[in-house]
Amino acid sequence: MAKGHRSQIKRERNAQKDTRPSAKVSYARVSVRKACYVLDAIRGKDVQSALAILTYNPRYASEVILKLLKSAIANAENNNGLKAENLYIEECYANKGPTMKRIRPRAQGRAYRIEKRMSHITIVLNEK
Repeated sequence: MAKGHRSQIKRERNAQKDTRPSAKVSYARVSVRKACYVLDAIRGKDVQSALAILTYNPRYASEVILKLLKSAIANAENNNGLKAENLYIEECYANKGPTMKRIRPRAQGRAYRIEKRMSHITIVLNEK
């Protein structure tokens, strides 16, 4: 059991919180594997070049990640008071979300399972 008053414990927990600007999308209807192809292309890049890469990337996941990156930039400007031109992508990753199971009819009365996968995508920015 933790020692100290409840408010003291909360204060200590909040002091350890990550203050880097970030954004997260949960239950994105794109598989982790397909999202990681796009995330690998922008990891470590500055924000302007990452926006350019995502704008002209033909993959579906790039639309979702572009919207997420714009949200992370807005969070950095409004909540942390940082300039957009000084930001770069420090971390970006996709975690596995729930899978929707669907049935596809096949020959001779059989049924095949189709798995529609989801992911939780996170982008963390930092200043140069």
